[in-house]
Amino acid sequence: MILPPIQYLRPATPADAVATLSEVDGSVVLAGGQTLLNVLKLDLAHPAALVDVHRIDALRGVRHTEDSALVIGAATTYAELASSPDVRRTHPEVADMAAGLVDRQVRNRGTIGGNCCLNDPTNNFPPLLAALDARFRILGVAGERVLRADEFFLGTLTTAVGRAELLTAIEIPALPTGSVVAHEHLQVGADSWALARAVVRLDVTDHVVTDARVVLGAVYGSPLRLSDVERMLVGSAPAALPEVELDLDTADDVHGSAAYRREMAEVQLRRAVRAAVERSGR
Repeated sequence: MILPPIQYLRPATPADAVATLSEVDGSVVLAGGQTLLNVLKLDLAHPAALVDVHRIDALRGVRHTEDSALVIGAATTYAELASSPDVRRTHPEVADMAAGLVDRQVRNRGTIGGNCCLNDPTNNFPPLLAALDARFRILGVAGERVLRADEFFLGTLTTAVGRAELLTAIEIPALPTGSVVAHEHLQVGADSWALARAVVRLDVTDHVVTDARVVLGAVYGSPLRLSDVERMLVGSAPAALPEVELDLDTADDVHGSAAYRREMAEVQLRRAVRAAVERSGR
């Protein structure tokens, strides 16, 4: 369809972008545009202006802090993450996730910040970042604030980023020695929506699980951390972890019943636990 008249604005810095969002009524952020442009073409949204942040250098690239935390600019593309030696050296699960996303065209344009800010329940990165204890840096007119995953992801297609705010970076702490991460998912198609995702991180010391993160995706509106399961895993030897069972209230949709989704979430979780155990023994 032919789009109605719309302003296209390209600020030079994150601060300029925030100022523009604050001053221009009806403005929205354009990053990779993989979802937004389709929404516009389907006439499902009618913003007055697009604030393009894709080319702001301060929002691009990766770096490590002195304590080895990985800082990813929000406008960094999946392709850049997948090909980065620095990412693969310290957080290979992030590079692997980016490398497996959809197709080459999407990987070359889509951004990790856009993936997180959309917070589609089926998206890949939110549950992984929750399991990695990521922090989200948000810039607003009043300054910067930093949120945990459970503070950032608020529900289906909803995050803590306000209308005149901008996600600038995602910071992932260095993983402890002996930490292993596994991700499993069931999708409608090889490059389509997920029915269930599970991410398991085990911190293993002297053949004992000392800490754990267990997160589900595509089950609720936001990544679901299973604290009870984590407590059950801690203190066990990886080879003797208890069998995981879930008691979830999920929802029916066009891809499957609530009962099927719940069963598939449990299957993916068991597979992720098994994969993490195998990696801990390498």
